Amino acid sequence: MIGQTLAGRYEILDRVGGGGMALVYKARDILLNRVVAVKVLRPQFVHDEEFIQRFRREAQSAAALSHPNIVSIYDVGQREDIHYIVMEYVEGNTLNELIKERAPLQVEEAVNIASQICDALDHAHSNQIIHRDIKPHNILIGRNGRVKVTDFGIARAGASSSITQTGSVVGSVHYFSPEHAKGTAAGAKSDLYSLGIVLYQMLTGKLPFSGESPVSVALKHLQENVEEPRRVNPLIPQSVENIILKAMRKNPDDRYRSAKEMLNDLETCLRPERRNEPKRVFADIDEEDEERTRVIPAIRTDSGYEAPRKEEFRAAPSGPAPKSKKKWVKPVVWSAIFVIVVVALLIAAQQVKKMAAPDDITIPDVTGKTYAEAVDILQKSQLKAERNDQSDPEVEKDRVIKQNPEGGPNSMKVKPDYVVQLYVSTGPESVAIDNYVGRKLAEAVAALSALGMDPARITEEPEFSDQEEGTILEQSVKAGDPFNPTKDSIVFKTSQGRAVATMPNLVGKKLSLAKEMLAARGLKLNDANIVKRASFDQPAGIVFEQHPYNEGDEVDADATNITVYVSTGQPADAADWSIDLPIAPAKPGKSSTVRVEVSDARSENRIVSTKQIKEDTVLNVPFTVTKDTPADIKVFRDNKLLQHQIFTYQNYLDAKTVPPSPTPTPTDSGTDNSASPGQGSPSPSGEEATPATGSVNPSATEKGN
Repeated sequence: MIGQTLAGRYEILDRVGGGGMALVYKARDILLNRVVAVKVLRPQFVHDEEFIQRFRREAQSAAALSHPNIVSIYDVGQREDIHYIVMEYVEGNTLNELIKERAPLQVEEAVNIASQICDALDHAHSNQIIHRDIKPHNILIGRNGRVKVTDFGIARAGASSSITQTGSVVGSVHYFSPEHAKGTAAGAKSDLYSLGIVLYQMLTGKLPFSGESPVSVALKHLQENVEEPRRVNPLIPQSVENIILKAMRKNPDDRYRSAKEMLNDLETCLRPERRNEPKRVFADIDEEDEERTRVIPAIRTDSGYEAPRKEEFRAAPSGPAPKSKKKWVKPVVWSAIFVIVVVALLIAAQQVKKMAAPDDITIPDVTGKTYAEAVDILQKSQLKAERNDQSDPEVEKDRVIKQNPEGGPNSMKVKPDYVVQLYVSTGPESVAIDNYVGRKLAEAVAALSALGMDPARITEEPEFSDQEEGTILEQSVKAGDPFNPTKDSIVFKTSQGRAVATMPNLVGKKLSLAKEMLAARGLKLNDANIVKRASFDQPAGIVFEQHPYNEGDEVDADATNITVYVSTGQPADAADWSIDLPIAPAKPGKSSTVRVEVSDARSENRIVSTKQIKEDTVLNVPFTVTKDTPADIKVFRDNKLLQHQIFTYQNYLDAKTVPPSPTPTPTDSGTDNSASPGQGSPSPSGEEATPATGSVNPSATEKGN
């Protein structure tokens, strides 16, 4: 079974126990993510209708009950030949294991356990359910001390017929009630008889009846009186022994009338005024049987008995009667003296005892106090405290729920060092919270809601991350920590995706302004990514290029690769220059389209002029040259190359010292020659070009010189 999953929901983890009818496994409820116990009918009984009916009866009986001292039933089902019940998993031991390990138990602990069992039986009996198999094996003790009654496998409704069969009795023979052993109907008082045996075993460490065979044990339940518990364990108070003996009476009519009556007796039996109460005296098991065999003494002739006979008359003797001697006076006197002396001594002893005994103490009321405060208050009153933990959804953790005996001005008076039982809240019953990190928030909310948590106590704190939006990044309660879904709150940090911003246009802006624009959008510019270079287009201190993001691009908020290029001004050897080019239309009087393209130190194939002309026109063409980059000027007329001239930095230097020639030197068509300043080149297209005179602008200067 281990490793299997039942109903697609219950993953079997480990085997934790078993009985004559079923095996019990620890499992995980995948849907609700909680640990449960799964009880599976043994394979040899899967075809036995009687055992299947008992198995179903257990689920029905326990499911009809809702009590903190009864194991809760969550689900029941069948998969092929596997019949199973899903129930509450109790972390702890059985009472049987506790008895084997520590018996005899402390009186207070045993009475507390018996009280919780009795409370569970009272609830079951009120719902017409008779357990019929109360024994330590079916009592679970949780880590918090909570007692849970389980295994209603042979329980039945109070009004139904007995399930005892001819020749067989279902149950545990050492904990049988006499009526159960007889095969007659077992009622609520039968459960109280079994509880009496359990209490007997807890306090003495032994069973009241044992034998070589189940039959011999059953006969002892019917015929023999139990050995008094105080003979086995003298530390048992008389009040507790009285409870055990009354619960274990052979005649059901002599037992407690109900579990409630027995519970009331258990809750008060350890009070000081009851601990040494008179011993209950019960008649022998057969004393009320009128037809029992009796021992009658024989009639003897010397016994003083004479058969009746006729009266005889005799004459009275004559003469005075003899004087009698008073022999009884002296013994009576001495006896009276002895009694007087004994009584006087007893009275004196009582007076001395009263004088030596400390004053009685009124128990203070510490209900609602923290455990530490309660202990301090009791210690100041010369009393002691014993802690009993129990879960309570209404009382804050570590606060006293109730005390036994009750405290206050009208409470009972006790001697110093009296032990007061404090029942301290462990808070509501908690579960181990799951790990929701990496899962969607909606999934976590659904799972916690299924455990009874109000979604209003679930807080979301979104933050940017690389995880998908809605993914849980962190939870305020660590996985595995105790968590009460009905009381506690939880905070989930969730991903709202990557933090992105839109890149602004930084070109043409001062560097300081560019930084401010980025910071306003949550972006950062690292000093290492500020590149300073010469620029022909922007003056010094102005951004002339941004990389790799252009205006409008989305950028991660934590991006570190934003780069800007800041102008340091034009290069030192850059020279701005211009020439005048005379251009004529292809045919005089008709319109021609003239386009001038320049490739220079600033850019490639830059169109500097486009114009319609019908007559001879002079076009001024500006350009920039450096020592390494000449200017390449092309003139197109009606989309055909008309002129092509190249000007170098040396041409610029020469033009500064030598005036340009006013008359251009014509070149052959189809050639592409460098032109000296002031010279024009005809089109290399093969068409005859009108000679154009290129004159250098005398105002041209060298940048940086």
